[in-house]
Amino acid sequence: MIELTARTVVLDLDDTLYLERDFARSGYAAVGRSLSHLLDSERFATVCYELLAIGHRGDIFDRALDYCGIAPEDRDIPELVRIYRGHDPEIALCDDVAGFLERFSERRIGLISDGPADMQARKLEVLGLKDRFDHCILTGQWEGDFGKPHPRAFAEIQERSGHSPEEHVYIADNATKDFLAPNQMGWLTIQLFRPGRIHNKPPPSDEHAPRLSLTDLKGLKPA
Repeated sequence: MIELTARTVVLDLDDTLYLERDFARSGYAAVGRSLSHLLDSERFATVCYELLAIGHRGDIFDRALDYCGIAPEDRDIPELVRIYRGHDPEIALCDDVAGFLERFSERRIGLISDGPADMQARKLEVLGLKDRFDHCILTGQWEGDFGKPHPRAFAEIQERSGHSPEEHVYIADNATKDFLAPNQMGWLTIQLFRPGRIHNKPPPSDEHAPRLSLTDLKGLKPA
């Protein structure tokens, strides 16, 4: 068991508090239903999920529509993306999250998450976390490129908390972007290697690497 002295505990959302693959599966099903007049909606959703599982990003809908034999002129990719991002997701907290939040209920709890703000806010509402955080920053609310690894969100939470850098910890999953800024600011950083997570790439440099790593949140308690 690792004891955390941090007075402000900041969490990521996707693949940290719930499994992002579940949101993807739910979203692909919603998109498939919208295309039921053109194709087998369940098969479309399955193909999308299989493409995600082998590492495809960004062009999944086009690839799945190619597989299903839908001509380019019959596609409206922006509309499919809108449906994906705007659907009511079927997701649930990982089973270690409620206990973690209870153990750290006397500490300041924050959230920093990338992605479209409306989509991320909907996830928080479905997960029952809408009002759970003392400091909640969805970087998609800002115009411009302020997603991680940009330090803006981390600096804002540190300013709000009033605590020193070493009194903060950031817990997240993606070593390609999540830990660079908090490392540079002097925060403790912890990577979660949840089974079934989407992002598996190693940190691109030592500066991107977390200070600690765990498979779940059960091994953390307040000091």
